[in-house]
Amino acid sequence: MNFINRKFTKKSQTAEFLIPLLNVLSDVSAIFLSFLIAYWIRFYFEPFLNYFPFQGEVPPLSGYIKLALMVIPVWILIFQSRKMYRLRRVVFIFDEFFLITKLVTFGIVFSFGLIFFYRVFPYSRLVFVLIWGISIILITAGRYLVLKFEKTLYNRNKGLKDAIIAGNNQTAADIYDRLSEHKYAGFNIIGYVTDNEKGNSYLEGRRHLGSFSEMSEIVKRYNVETVLVSLPSSEHDKLYDLMKSCEGENVEFLMVPDFLDVITSSVRVQEIDGIPFLKIKSIPMNIWNRILKRTFDFIFSLMILIILSPLLITIAILVKITSRGPVFYKQERVSMTGRKFNMIKFRSMVQDAEKHTGAVYVRKEDPRYTPIGKFLRKYSLDELPQFINVLKGDMSIVGPRPEREYFINLFRDQIPKYLERHRIKCGITGWAQVNGLRGSETSIEKRIEYDIYYIEHWSIIFDLKIIIKTIKEMFFSKTAF
Repeated sequence: MNFINRKFTKKSQTAEFLIPLLNVLSDVSAIFLSFLIAYWIRFYFEPFLNYFPFQGEVPPLSGYIKLALMVIPVWILIFQSRKMYRLRRVVFIFDEFFLITKLVTFGIVFSFGLIFFYRVFPYSRLVFVLIWGISIILITAGRYLVLKFEKTLYNRNKGLKDAIIAGNNQTAADIYDRLSEHKYAGFNIIGYVTDNEKGNSYLEGRRHLGSFSEMSEIVKRYNVETVLVSLPSSEHDKLYDLMKSCEGENVEFLMVPDFLDVITSSVRVQEIDGIPFLKIKSIPMNIWNRILKRTFDFIFSLMILIILSPLLITIAILVKITSRGPVFYKQERVSMTGRKFNMIKFRSMVQDAEKHTGAVYVRKEDPRYTPIGKFLRKYSLDELPQFINVLKGDMSIVGPRPEREYFINLFRDQIPKYLERHRIKCGITGWAQVNGLRGSETSIEKRIEYDIYYIEHWSIIFDLKIIIKTIKEMFFSKTAF
């Protein structure tokens, strides 16, 4: 009995009950309000009626309230089917917006089906169009507030799940440090366990709790709720032993995939003339996806260059008057399938900066900066002229960052899968960059992992997500210089 009490009186239990409940209440309120607001706009909002006049008797509000009460439970079930009410949905609100749009659309379709059978009331189709748009906005806003509240709880060390790291590699160390610093992820990292008593140099200086063989005792002693596992593919047999040792313990296991798992995650079975083949590598984009991406790149870049033209002119003047040399700096880079092009940037270094040093990465306190060069690089303003490269078709908005041939030749034999990043056009920003992997002090291997993940999972929605995160990264990045 003591065991059961110990497991179900954790401090995280309050948050596990409160956060999903708040999300449900927020969604219910948003859906109900969207019905009321849509009704008012359609039948009583004068500016709207000027464009969409209504003739006849205004239907009673009670009919729409009854329908709202009927469809709300179904909408909640639709949301629950996509796990929208689980705890620790620490997500990017932009991801939430697109999922909400999809689920609300399903809900509206259901509502139309319901009124098809419930014809005793004259429902306005225009009201349902308004409900669709308004509910998306209100649900997203409500969930954003709940998400901020949830993160605030975690940042104040309330509702955290006690967790340990199981592993002895660099990834394990990265997880330990990141989740220890980012409390908003919802975990309280107690320490780590390894497959030996002495621990490992990767995790030196962090709290070592013991070895894998002591896992069951460690889970009981520290009241552990979550084990975050980081094991390479060659050691996956140890995962079974870890889980076996914790049989009967109310603890969850989460495993981070290693590099091999990431690059093979897109394996699919394809049948050709009755013969099954494993597709272990595919073309990142078909012809229509390439056309779609190119169209998006062109329109987006043109709009950015027009909107930011005053800023571009101002930066050009400042570059010119603060240092000798041209306004723009052009450097040969390599893009898709080894194609070379001249990448354009605002000059942030003194003229002929590499004349004596040769090809080197920029350092944090580089003496070659112009008076405004460091500021331009910190906020990525020096990259803005690359939208011209995008218009010309040399680059894309989103993709792996272009590299010089010197560094490509240097890394191609040192880093596995390095050349895989050249399977699509390089970009102004990328999945690696918005995850903080930029600058000479970050891991190139990690950057390649993120680049390959992007290539294998590309979509326009993914591009939009990266663009939004890039804007945030421009102002809050700790690695930009």
